[in-house]
Amino acid sequence: MTDAGRIDLMSTLVSRNVNLQDRRTSVRLEPAMWEALDEICRREERSIHDLVSLIDRQRRESKLTAAIRVFVMAYYRAASTDEGHADAGHGAFRRAPGSAESRTPKKPKPTGPGKK
Repeated sequence: MTDAGRIDLMSTLVSRNVNLQDRRTSVRLEPAMWEALDEICRREERSIHDLVSLIDRQRRESKLTAAIRVFVMAYYRAASTDEGHADAGHGAFRRAPGSAESRTPKKPKPTGPGKK
């Protein structure tokens, strides 16, 4: 937060060395991008070096950092499909005990000849 109470949207880039197939390079990304890459590596059981090497081999973007950002976005976007959400259990909070939706009384459905 800044002094005026506004959120500072400027992020500090973090540099890490990554070993690509035949060379070592420095990559500068936002902390959130590094966290996302680390999470993807855990899920896929790959090292950061393996994952970034794969991204480097398959990239179309001119810069490696741009390719990494596109990869992270595409990875999580694939998880945001209906099937991906179901597999992750997203949307379950609506049914969770104590949630606002579970506390809202349901209106009874009208029955009989005059139902609307």
